[in-house]
Amino acid sequence: MPFSSLGLSKPLLKAVATQNYTKPYPIQQDAIPAILHGKDILGIAKTGSGKTASFVLPILELFLRRQLAKNNLVKVLVLVPTRELAIQVADVFQAFSEKIPRQVKTLAVYGGVSINPQMIAIRDAEIVVATPGRLLDLIASNAVQLSAVEVLVLDEADKMLDLGFADEMNQVFELLPTRRQTILFSATLGDAIETINKNVLRNPVKIEVVEEAENLDLIKQIAYRVDPERKGPLLRYLIKSGAMKQVLVFVSSTRTADNVVTKLNKNGIQAAAIHSGKTQGARTDALTKFKAGRLTVLVATDLISRGIDIQLLPHVINFELPRSPKDYIHRIGRTGRAESEGEAISLICPDDEHHFKIIQKKMGKRVEILETTELDLLGY
Repeated sequence: MPFSSLGLSKPLLKAVATQNYTKPYPIQQDAIPAILHGKDILGIAKTGSGKTASFVLPILELFLRRQLAKNNLVKVLVLVPTRELAIQVADVFQAFSEKIPRQVKTLAVYGGVSINPQMIAIRDAEIVVATPGRLLDLIASNAVQLSAVEVLVLDEADKMLDLGFADEMNQVFELLPTRRQTILFSATLGDAIETINKNVLRNPVKIEVVEEAENLDLIKQIAYRVDPERKGPLLRYLIKSGAMKQVLVFVSSTRTADNVVTKLNKNGIQAAAIHSGKTQGARTDALTKFKAGRLTVLVATDLISRGIDIQLLPHVINFELPRSPKDYIHRIGRTGRAESEGEAISLICPDDEHHFKIIQKKMGKRVEILETTELDLLGY
């Protein structure tokens, strides 16, 4: 099914072609026509399933059709859990907006930076992509009001709830018009999401994209058995001996992230950390350099990683395993995208082995664990 069959006008189809989209993802096939018909959406889909374009394209189409009035008030509100995701979603809106005749101003607002420039910029923004806390700050400062919002998007709703944004989200809901279109996307469908469904959505179209096991076939998975004291040297050995140029390393805490980065840089490997303890400027700078190939290693925690989306990322390394098998699949799924092969490496200490067996069982794939006792890691 081509994009031309989904109800998008010529300017947007031209924008789609410019962005090298060849055919719609399954979620786009279902969501785009439903959104254009004014339906509420309950979408269950993982990061990387194409969901951002599935709401960006029809929303811009509604602006082109003049179904969303032009009066310099916020018409579309997108709530997201992290600063990085806010920037990423706003970038997608702006990329597709460049080729359409109707000028639509999109603004990302988030904490960790000065609120004053955002207070000025938001005055004539029609699409606002926001983290809940900063949005409420702007509302409290009388910089923005939500009475004209016609479309609400909740992106990564499960992560917003995991991060403790439930109260803030409810405060935002109370400030929105009751007559609106609501689009909710979540990676999982739990009790909290069902509660939002019942209280916020109106007869939604439910779209569920099941992640099939074969989606991992392009990812070469390897694990190395290693004692804790040799884990850091092994990481540096793998990066250097494999001549890796772009590596996303996952850790479980901000402290570990900073320690790993310090050791990598001391050993001549350009690295930076991205986590909640960093300023927004530092996070944006690290991500920009990593995406551009000017930084070899980006060390990230799971919560922050939601905004990291790189089409042709060659390597992912689990320096520490995540608690959830689903998070493991989410991590390694950052590589092996766009029909390109990728490599996912996990460093397994003796205490990790039982948990790693559970992850493999849930994933439905066996991962070979290689021994490292004979490796000479002196100097790494």
